[in-house]
Amino acid sequence: MEDYIKKLRAKIGHDPIIVPHSVVLVINPQNQILLEERLDDGYFDFPGGGIDLGETAEEAAKRELFEETGLFAEELEFLKLYTGEITHYIYANGDEIYGIDLVYVCRLYRGELIPQPDEVKSLTFYDFDKLPEKMWIRNKQIIEDFKNGK
Repeated sequence: MEDYIKKLRAKIGHDPIIVPHSVVLVINPQNQILLEERLDDGYFDFPGGGIDLGETAEEAAKRELFEETGLFAEELEFLKLYTGEITHYIYANGDEIYGIDLVYVCRLYRGELIPQPDEVKSLTFYDFDKLPEKMWIRNKQIIEDFKNGK
């Protein structure tokens, strides 16, 4: 996806584009949620990223989870699709996107937590009542929807 987006950006600059993403909520046996502290903006986010050309959303979710955390998803359950203003984001370089965010829940996984060095500052499991404040509104909504079974 990165090469595709780079080619697209070379043609259109920073103008808004729609980008499909797969996002993974990793829930451990203690019912805590995994959050990564991003290197680029310091916000707390879920593992995930763009869906490559020809890749399924589930394949992208598994790939991104492994790349960013070192964890292999044994099983994914689709939670919800998010679109519209809640997925709007402007990167530090000025690139603007609206996401089509397919969110999955992963309770069965294996591996060792290893942060992706060029994107992730830290990886931590949090209790739902002790989440960091520095999260985008989209992520707060996803957590609320998850907690409410939506």
